[in-house]
Amino acid sequence: MADAEDEASLQKVRRSTRTNTRTTVKNDSKLTKSKSETKTVNKSKSSKRKWAELDSEGDSKPSQTFQTNGKKTTRNKKKVVEMDDVKTEKEDDVEMNDIKVEKEDVDEIPIAQRRRKLKDSKGKAKKTEEAMPLAQRKKNQKTPVKENDTKRKRQIESESSSDSELDTISKTNGNKSSSSKVKPQSKRKKQVKQSEESEASEEKKPVRHNGKKAPAKSKTSKASAGKAPSKKGKQKVPESSPDDQSEEEDEEYKWWKENAQGDGTVKWQTLEHNGVLFPPEYVPHGVKMKFKGEEVYLEPEAEEVASFYAAMLNSEHVQNETFCRNFFADWVMILKKSNNNPPIQKVGNFRIEPPGLFRGRGKHPKTGKLKLRVAPESVTINIGKDAKIPDPPSGHAWGNVIHDNTVTWLATWKENVNDSIKYVFLAANSSLKGQSDLKKFEKSRELKQHVARIRSEYTRDLKDKLMETRQRATAMYLIDRFALRAGNEKDEKNEADTVGCCSLRLEHVTLNPPKQVIFDFLGKDSIRYYNDVEVDEQVWKNLNIFKRKPKTDSDLLFDRLNTTLLNKYLSKQMAGLTAKVFRTYNASHTFQEQLQKGMEELEEECKGKEMTIHEKIFKYNKANREVAVLCNHQRTVSKAHENQMTKIVDKIRAFKYQRMKLKKMLFTLNPKLKKRAEYAEEESDMDEEWIIRHEKLLMEKEREKARSKFEKDNEKLVAENQKPKTEKELNTILQEIDEREKELVEERKSKKIEVKKGTTVEKLKDQISKINEKIDATKLSLKDKDENKQTALGTSKTNYIDPRISAAWCYKYGVPIEKIFNRSLREKFKWSLEVDADWALTQWLIFEL
Repeated sequence: MADAEDEASLQKVRRSTRTNTRTTVKNDSKLTKSKSETKTVNKSKSSKRKWAELDSEGDSKPSQTFQTNGKKTTRNKKKVVEMDDVKTEKEDDVEMNDIKVEKEDVDEIPIAQRRRKLKDSKGKAKKTEEAMPLAQRKKNQKTPVKENDTKRKRQIESESSSDSELDTISKTNGNKSSSSKVKPQSKRKKQVKQSEESEASEEKKPVRHNGKKAPAKSKTSKASAGKAPSKKGKQKVPESSPDDQSEEEDEEYKWWKENAQGDGTVKWQTLEHNGVLFPPEYVPHGVKMKFKGEEVYLEPEAEEVASFYAAMLNSEHVQNETFCRNFFADWVMILKKSNNNPPIQKVGNFRIEPPGLFRGRGKHPKTGKLKLRVAPESVTINIGKDAKIPDPPSGHAWGNVIHDNTVTWLATWKENVNDSIKYVFLAANSSLKGQSDLKKFEKSRELKQHVARIRSEYTRDLKDKLMETRQRATAMYLIDRFALRAGNEKDEKNEADTVGCCSLRLEHVTLNPPKQVIFDFLGKDSIRYYNDVEVDEQVWKNLNIFKRKPKTDSDLLFDRLNTTLLNKYLSKQMAGLTAKVFRTYNASHTFQEQLQKGMEELEEECKGKEMTIHEKIFKYNKANREVAVLCNHQRTVSKAHENQMTKIVDKIRAFKYQRMKLKKMLFTLNPKLKKRAEYAEEESDMDEEWIIRHEKLLMEKEREKARSKFEKDNEKLVAENQKPKTEKELNTILQEIDEREKELVEERKSKKIEVKKGTTVEKLKDQISKINEKIDATKLSLKDKDENKQTALGTSKTNYIDPRISAAWCYKYGVPIEKIFNRSLREKFKWSLEVDADWALTQWLIFEL
């Protein structure tokens, strides 16, 4: 087996030697090396092996592994084993004989001819390599040898060894003038060792060309690349020749020659990368943008674009009209896109009523009946097609799920007592509800353009010969002039006996000549409607005709009219017109008329003096009350009304008590002021008994205030790990209050009040003036509350009065909007708050009769 392997190795060496001899000759200097130098190198290789054997025999050091000529070698006392390759003497002899034969063949060719052949071979090699695809050239490069691939490793080492020996032969032929003396063995050993060390350092530093690693060269060829030293002493490092530099330049990848014309050929075989890097997603900063002083909600995408512009406010770009115009055009497109994703809307009353006993309003015929529990199977859910359907309670399922975007309700079910349909809608401040309100009030404003014609027609029809037309005209008169609801037919057995205009019965109307009419019936929510009015003569005659026998009190007054026929007639007069629009129109008109009248009266009362906010609000509430009476927005008197009135009266008395004491101090400082009328009048409705009770109440409030402050201070001190106050300090404060109470008793008996230091007449006058304003404002509040005890102002303000009228009035007369609209109404009518005082001036009589 060993002989067969040796024979195979020899055959490989011969083939590689013959092939590489012609292609590894690099330059002219290599071809002029002397034969003596070749022999020297061969001998050095032989001596190297002998030196290693001698070293192994005489060395007593422990075994160690080191790098020799690029190969791992293990040295110990007895033997040297080459890890990568083991060559026999026969192999060395064969190699040397082959090298000699090739050397002799080369020597026979003239130098000039050899140079021409070398130049031609280089040119052909370059052209062949340049024409070869990049992938093929990379593939032809030598691949790293794995440690376990022994067979492949031996083949590469043999090829490298042959290349280095051939390079040595060419150098020997090109340098015949060099010394042919054989150096002593010790010097040759030193030279070989230095060559090995330099090769090892060069092996650690691979050469790169344009980011590509240079092909690995054989280690033995590096050792033989320089000239063999011919003199003793230090050896100089050989410099690379111009041909060596040109060789390195040839190895550079010239991509511009590969595919410079873009001919559509394959540009790569494998391609891997990590894509591109995107900027991070936008995170909203939450800073609101203000438009006309009001904060505006922006979607994140629109907010990001607005932030781009805000970041450049201090730059010269914002002074460029083109820049600003282009920005705004693109931003508007983003805003329109953002409108497709509106903010989350709040839901109104989403709770289903629990089971219980039905109470109803007024004399409802079903009061006391049982309201059953509503099951999920009775509920219909309205939701978007792509939205997640809410989960029903465990063990149940929804009765139905629909996707109807033409309605605004979210859920519906039927309750068992009255068989009425219940709905869940969005909250009052939602966008859909706001749009509905705006549409309603705009429709009532539109009626102004048609109301004169409609009134003219129904006035003419009051004398029409057709009874149906005459009843319709009479009903229109009552709805228009008295804001009656249209009314619908109801089941008296199952529903409360509430009526409207079209469902009036004879018993609800009393006629007194010549033109007096008394209406007395139950309206919506079983609220009694009682109104004694005068009507036009023709209207009174028509009502009298409608009440003629054989009709009885239980018969309908308008027996040839219903709500459907009435609204059908109105829709022909104006698109979308119904009886309810007339009610909204008349409510807004009445409010404007009464509000204007009230402000004129107030200006007359003040006679040039500044009107107070309380006086303005009183006139506003008075106008609102007239609308509530017109629309029959009444309520029963609250049980707590009397207590509330008593508290307000006591508040007025308390102000008068303070004013009395201020007057006494004023008279002490300036007794002449007693004769002035504004100070001379004694305080009314304040007897001795009330004063004693009031002073005791004041002192008791002072004690409670002192105890509360003492407890809060101690809690704060304990939280800060400080020593709390003692009870002694609290008792000291309470004793001071007791002394103050005794002083009040003495002042009441002596009717003299001690004036504090720093008190002046002017300060006292200012304090008395402020007390007077508080008393007047509280009196107005008392009067307003008493007049509104049976009137619900909120219903008409919320549902029937155009909120823009109120907003414009506030802006015109300087009344804070918070005094008119509470927080919920400000949210509900946010769209109406953008009007200004000019709107009030130009649109003041838009509901003109």
